[in-house]
Amino acid sequence: MRRYLSALFLSAALLAPAVLVAQEHHEENHQRYYDTERHDYHEWNEAAQRAWRHWLEERHQHYREFARANRHEQQEFWHYWHEHFEHARPPEHR
Repeated sequence: MRRYLSALFLSAALLAPAVLVAQEHHEENHQRYYDTERHDYHEWNEAAQRAWRHWLEERHQHYREFARANRHEQQEFWHYWHEHFEHARPPEHR
């Protein structure tokens, strides 16, 4: 019985770092942003990233991360998102 418990604890100790890394990776890829105009949350995903790039291109602006944009720009983007892409797929980045 003692041998089985030792094997169980050793397995748990070896697997714990892999589980923590996978959980951290999952959390990094699912950033949420609050839309103050619509009072809802948006998950930042691949579609939102494409729409962000498209929004910047339409305004002839250089790319920068959405998280670094000021609140006014972020709110303008969410307004644009609801008008253009809420129920449609954003265009592919060129």
